[in-house]
Amino acid sequence: MHEMSIALAVVGQVEEAAEAGGAAGVDSVTLQVGELAGVVPESLQFCFALACEGTLLHGAALRTEQVPGRARCVPCARQWPTGMPPQLSCERCGGAATELLSGRELQILTVHWAESRQHEPVVKEP
Repeated sequence: MHEMSIALAVVGQVEEAAEAGGAAGVDSVTLQVGELAGVVPESLQFCFALACEGTLLHGAALRTEQVPGRARCVPCARQWPTGMPPQLSCERCGGAATELLSGRELQILTVHWAESRQHEPVVKEP
């Protein structure tokens, strides 16, 4: 499941930025995820929650913005939504020389930093 490696990478990058900027914590992270990136959003949500445990991101929400796939035929310049499964050959001229314009994105768009860090109460054993 490569969603876990993606979640761990996102948590690592955001935690590094939070520590460098002196942030107390993170409320939410928004990722841009392309339709053709091969990411299952539900799996990414699950993995993100696990990856946040014990970090500055504990309890942070993950939001995703889907980017539809778009392709362009190099010979005739026609553009179309690729859909799923992706249609990568031109219906107009039959050309297979296509360029993907969007749909492979996978990047952090925004991070909302926490105002103050919420701490769990410490219970001392006698």
